[in-house]
Amino acid sequence: MNTPAHLIFGLTVFGKADAPKVNVAALAGAMIPDLSLYLLAFWHLQLLGTPADIVFGQLYFSDAWQSIFRIDNSMVLWGIALVIGIMWRAPILIALCGAAMLHLGLDFLLHNDDGRAHFWPISNWIFQSPVSYWDGDHYGNIVGPLEVLVSLICCGVLCGSRTGLCLLGDVWRWCIKKTRPTQNRVSLFHVAKSLCSACFLLGCVPAFAFFA
Repeated sequence: MNTPAHLIFGLTVFGKADAPKVNVAALAGAMIPDLSLYLLAFWHLQLLGTPADIVFGQLYFSDAWQSIFRIDNSMVLWGIALVIGIMWRAPILIALCGAAMLHLGLDFLLHNDDGRAHFWPISNWIFQSPVSYWDGDHYGNIVGPLEVLVSLICCGVLCGSRTGLCLLGDVWRWCIKKTRPTQNRVSLFHVAKSLCSACFLLGCVPAFAFFA
């Protein structure tokens, strides 16, 4: 799935009101499985000038890249960490690993010919799902709009829940801390930045998922 949708789903399922560290952990867990791809793609596309068809048509499937993906996309490793978090009753670790496992579970079901070895180090087997979140030849024209719809619903849930309101409060407090100590009020710049950050997390992200 598209990474913005993963962020929304992870925060919706594992976010917690009045627990900013848990919310950050949920967002981080939803992001980490895709982070290596973004870094590698950025390095080649922006810094080395490698053509996109080479990056996503060849390098993506290379042993070098897949050897990285099988680590940060391992259900085995994330699952072990999640069990540890549950045993320790550690909310931050549970949110981090739970959001990552949700990410991997959705990817497992929605990648056709671009899946990853989710069961490493036990196996390098890659499941080829009959359904793709983007490929029209494998129902991507159906799954894509559904992804956007569910993302919008989740954003509505977040906006109407204490988790979403607390996240807005966290952004607001962050902006206050960024103001100068001598100021008695929050500058218009930081208010605007607060609103933009909140909109990105709670309302505008599905647009990126739709057009990605």
